[in-house]
Amino acid sequence: MALKAYRPTSPGRRGMTGSTFEEITRKKPEKSLLAPRKNSAGRNSQGKITVRHRGGGVKRRLRIIDFKRDKIGVPGRVAAIEYDPNRSAYLALIHYADGDKRYILAPLGLGVDDTIKAGEDAELKPGNTMPLKTMPGGTLIHNIEMVRGKGGQLVRSAGAAAQLMAKEGDYVLVRLPSGEMRRFRSDCTATIGQVGNAEHQNIKLGKAGRKRLMGWRPTVRGSAMTPRDHPHGGGEGRSPVGMPGPKTPWGKPAMGYKTRKPKASDRLIVKRRGK
Repeated sequence: MALKAYRPTSPGRRGMTGSTFEEITRKKPEKSLLAPRKNSAGRNSQGKITVRHRGGGVKRRLRIIDFKRDKIGVPGRVAAIEYDPNRSAYLALIHYADGDKRYILAPLGLGVDDTIKAGEDAELKPGNTMPLKTMPGGTLIHNIEMVRGKGGQLVRSAGAAAQLMAKEGDYVLVRLPSGEMRRFRSDCTATIGQVGNAEHQNIKLGKAGRKRLMGWRPTVRGSAMTPRDHPHGGGEGRSPVGMPGPKTPWGKPAMGYKTRKPKASDRLIVKRRGK
């Protein structure tokens, strides 16, 4: 993938970059693999805003993606590489030998007319899916299952790749893109290779309007609000926070305050991400 820079015909165009979409081979999606997507604007089933700064944006339709890769032993041919507005990665449209059609995440190096397969006897090449126990150490993988048969949940964004480090009985040790070292059941599956569209992280939006098209609304600083709206608000002119540490709009500490609840899978973390 390559990026293109725009001519500075306006202040918003200056510094703006976008994708050239060189890998894309088909513009219209497969109709049988589309689903409607309702814009919730950050509201839950009660109509209350639970995620702020969401709303508007371009209307999208969901692509039904095969994260489970449960077509065991059936070879498939890559018919097209397509764009998906709902994620940073590109999609590969697969035509299977039995007539079935499915979308998968397009890994780096996978092209039209390539053949993919899922199962323990699959070849070690990008796009093939197999259990972690059958992979050699050092293999780059993505779309990793956390629960056998549930489908891939980790390492699915553009340019992401995890690495299989070691095998320990019924578990394998994997280094995730964040630097976290985590154990997975050896019978869980993953897909070989790195997710494509690796240059996605280098795109510069250039103007606020492009962010609005993605469904993001403006974020207002707490210090620009009134005291009734935010703990940082009020005062004559520009005022300091005026309290021990910055706060959220609801008065909770905004920095250094642990909010992560314990999960059953925490016992599988060998080394946490970060420092």
